[in-house]
Amino acid sequence: MSDRRTASRPLREVQQKEMPVAKMIFVNLPVTDLPRATAFYEAIGAQKNEMFCDGTASCMVFSDTIHAMLLTHEKFSQFTSKKIVDAKTSSEVLICLSADSRDDVDALVNKATKGGGGADPCPKQDYGFMYGRSFEDPDGHIWEVVWMDMAAAMAAQPAAADA
Repeated sequence: MSDRRTASRPLREVQQKEMPVAKMIFVNLPVTDLPRATAFYEAIGAQKNEMFCDGTASCMVFSDTIHAMLLTHEKFSQFTSKKIVDAKTSSEVLICLSADSRDDVDALVNKATKGGGGADPCPKQDYGFMYGRSFEDPDGHIWEVVWMDMAAAMAAQPAAADA
């Protein structure tokens, strides 16, 4: 039985209520040199969204759902009263991006190195069904890049009944 209220509403409104919207992540990173940091993230394939950029911030888009907000220390300080750590000497966060293949993992780490970052601050991981490497941006933020063969990973897991 159809609901008259639903039938009379525009399709877009009905779809918005029935279809969940994908969650988005915005990783906020303090940077010491905004133009250098922006150039680095462009070099590894992120696109700058000018709508959310000014002299204190650059919004770098990896996908429809993943964004890195590069913020000057002054701007970053507006969001927290905590001390900004030096990511080159202290660990603040580890960020992980998925990749479509082993080759894509290596390609992104190579782009990071060519763009002014450091390669493999963390040990490489190779478990057959999962392969990962890491890079460090010019401010010391560590990004992991991981590919996983989900079918092989699932086959390697013991069945729930066996646990």
